[in-house]
Amino acid sequence: MRRNAGAKGRPVPRPFEFHWGKGQITEEASFTGEYTEPAIQLLEYEGGGQGIRFCYYSLDGRFQRSPMMIDSEDSLEGLRAALESTPKLRALIKKLSS
Repeated sequence: MRRNAGAKGRPVPRPFEFHWGKGQITEEASFTGEYTEPAIQLLEYEGGGQGIRFCYYSLDGRFQRSPMMIDSEDSLEGLRAALESTPKLRALIKKLSS
């Protein structure tokens, strides 16, 4: 397993499961901020298909089930830098913003 820089030791790939499907988190860009660790994840579903999840973790590493908030210029810059090591995720986000 490879680890993304900045992703507090969370290995990728790793599984995820929703009631409508499951698969693997194959890339993750994250930044440890003052209060939270925002993350952007590439989800690849079993049987095909991809998704992007915008989420965050508490500083002690627990997944949070509320919307991700980007709270500072540091967070934006940190996530931008973290995306450098996630080529597929970066390409999808580029499509979203163009």
